[in-house]
Parts: sequence; C-alpha cells; structure tokens
Amino acid sequence: MYKQSIILFGIIVPVIIAFIVIGTCAFLKSRISSSFASKTQHYSGYEQSRMGALEIEALLSRQRLHSERWQELLKQETFSTVTTNLRAIAEELPPKEFQQTAFERLGQSSGFGSVSAQKSSGLRFNFRGTYRSVQRAFLELETRMPNLQLQELRIDPSNSTESSLLNFQVTYTAWEH
Repeated sequence: MYKQSIILFGIIVPVIIAFIVIGTCAFLKSRISSSFASKTQHYSGYEQSRMGALEIEALLSRQRLHSERWQELLKQETFSTVTTNLRAIAEELPPKEFQQTAFERLGQSSGFGSVSAQKSSGLRFNFRGTYRSVQRAFLELETRMPNLQLQELRIDPSNSTESSLLNFQVTYTAWEH
C-alpha cells in the first residue's frame, strides 16, 4: 500500500521535477545564448559604425584647412590673384625661358563654365618660353590656385631664331564664389 506512494513521490515526481528543471535550464541557456549572440553582433556593428564615424571625422578635420583655403580662394578676385601669382612664379624662373606676352579676361566663360550653374570666368594667357619652364609655371599656378581648370592649350613654334622657345596660348576657367 505504501509502495505506490513511495514509487510515485520518491521516484516519479522527483524525476519529472528534474526533467522540468533540466528543460527549463536548457531553454533559459539557449535564450540567454541567443540574446548574448544578438547583443554581441549589435555591439560589433555599433563599434564598426563608431570607428567609421571617427575616421570620417578625422578626415574632415584634416580637410577643413583645405576647405577653408578653397573658400578663401573663391572669395578673392580672380584676375588680380592670377596676375600676382604669375608675377611670383615668373620671378622664380629664368627670364629667357618664361615670358608672359598677353593676359586677358574673357567676358563670359565658355567651355566648362558655360554649362555649369557654378559662377565662373574665363582667362586667357599667352606665354613664350621653353616647354619645361612653362610646364613648371602652369604646375605652380594650378597648385596655388586649384580653382583654375585648364580649358584649352595651344603650343606653336616661335617665329624667332631661337628654336627652343615656343608660343603658348592657354585658356582657363576660373571657378568663383
């Protein structure tokens, strides 16, 4: 008579309770593991985004000086700035190898400037000099004034007896503010 009660409460009920506890623990462990994996994935995504944002912010802070310089260049009057820079460049080059023969401001910008909404003007220069010296002068001018965009370049041999000199006609589009 007590056998059934002992078997029921001594063996079966503890085994059922043990299975319930083990099942509950397994369920909670899997739920905690999946929650941890999800949170780890979100955290690593957040860290990647944060690192990317820091890299972009560092890039922007490095470029800020260039951007401010660009804005200052756009605010300046282009014609006088170009003539000032060309005079400074001409002083650095040998006078027999680099001579400015003409400089004119074109009324309405043509080429790139005519099809853009950005305000621009056209500039035309004529030079006489050696290829190397004029090339160095253009490189220096474009380095000092990145708002200049080469539109047209013509090179003709010089009519003089000095065969090393060439005639250059250069047209630039100057982007303005």
